Formats: sequence, C-alpha cells, structure tokens
Amino acid sequence: MSASAYTPPPLPAPADPAFADRVRASFARQGALATIGARIDAVQAGRVVILLPHADHVTQQHGFVHGGLVAAVLDTACGYAASTLMPADAGVLTVEFKINFLAPARGPLLHCEGWVTKAGRTLSVTEGRAWQDGADGQTQLVATLNATMMTITGRAGVRG
Repeated sequence: MSASAYTPPPLPAPADPAFADRVRASFARQGALATIGARIDAVQAGRVVILLPHADHVTQQHGFVHGGLVAAVLDTACGYAASTLMPADAGVLTVEFKINFLAPARGPLLHCEGWVTKAGRTLSVTEGRAWQDGADGQTQLVATLNATMMTITGRAGVRG
C-alpha cells in the first residue's frame, strides 16, 4: 500500500460539546505555561495549537528556546488535544512521550500543534509538531513528538 493511499480512521465526536471552553479554562490554570508566555491559538476536536514566543527567559545558553520547554509545550498541546475528545469530568495525563529535535528553536514564534491519531477510552495516542519561521521566511520544522495519554476519571483533583 502506498503512503498516499492511507486514510486515518475518523476520530470520535467530542463527548463534551463545551470542550473548547473547558480546555481554555484548564489552560488558564497552567502556571508553568503562563510563566513562559505560552498561549492557546486554536482548539478543535482532536487538535490544539499553542504558541510560544521567543524571549530571553525561555532560552538556553546559546540563545535557542530550551528543548525542555519545547517538549513541555508540545506535550501540553497533545494532552489538550486528547482532552477535547473526553467527557467533561475526565482528566488527561501523559503516560510517555518521545521527542526529536530537528532544528534549533530560534523563533520568533513557535507554533506547537498536537493532535490525536488514535482516541481510546483509557489510552490515546497523539502526535505533535513545533514549527517556526525560518531565516529564509519559510516554515521550518523544529521538533516532532509522539505521546500516549491516559484518561483519568473518578479521581478528585484530576479533571478537565
């Protein structure tokens, strides 16, 4: 089968019709991401985009956005992408992820997108990509991430 012949299966409909408001409200409670200046750009069923501006307080010693922060923002985008498909009372936590850094994150703005590739009742598989505008004005892929998310229900303190 050629790669162009593959069509991924459709994602389930969101269990919570107010998923976008719930995700935005949850994101607003994220002190770590507020500290680094990240903000939500888009929330759709199975997809979330978070923006991270380049700033001195998010860089490492060479002036690039620190890889740990790129990973944190991509992980968050993937977690919220999975959350969009879950019931309102469910929480989503990362089980594992793998990241590949493909280019130094120079900015000026990182676009970190997460989407669901397979939604499950307990585990969901997600992918993430971070892009920036390259020096030549072309979009440049900075990092890729694959993550598994676990849905948590019935646990106080772990919700939406």
